[in-house]
Amino acid sequence: MHNFKELKIWQKSVDFAVDVYKLTQKLPAEEKFSLVSQMRRSAVSIPSNIAEGAGKRTNRDFNSYLVNSLGSCFELETQLIISNKLEFIKEEDFVSSCTSLEEIQKMTVGLQKSLTI
Repeated sequence: MHNFKELKIWQKSVDFAVDVYKLTQKLPAEEKFSLVSQMRRSAVSIPSNIAEGAGKRTNRDFNSYLVNSLGSCFELETQLIISNKLEFIKEEDFVSSCTSLEEIQKMTVGLQKSLTI
């Protein structure tokens, strides 16, 4: 069992989820129940899966939750791309968000590799 609050990947992904909430406030009001909701759920899912997995008894179980967290990363990346193509978010916000998300993805893969399964 791991203390999820001490994991840098969890800390970074929580901060990123907060950033996504702020970013999605800028999207059109008509997207509130579609793209905004989906992006926020994906963003929250990333650290949530890390935290839930960290509480499991085995590294194999933890790894399964990290796989889910990565899936949420890729889902959110797709939603960011769509938002950018629709010109809902500024290019600089898009690039910054994708850069942060890519770092989270790399950290997650690194954590997976460090687990002895």
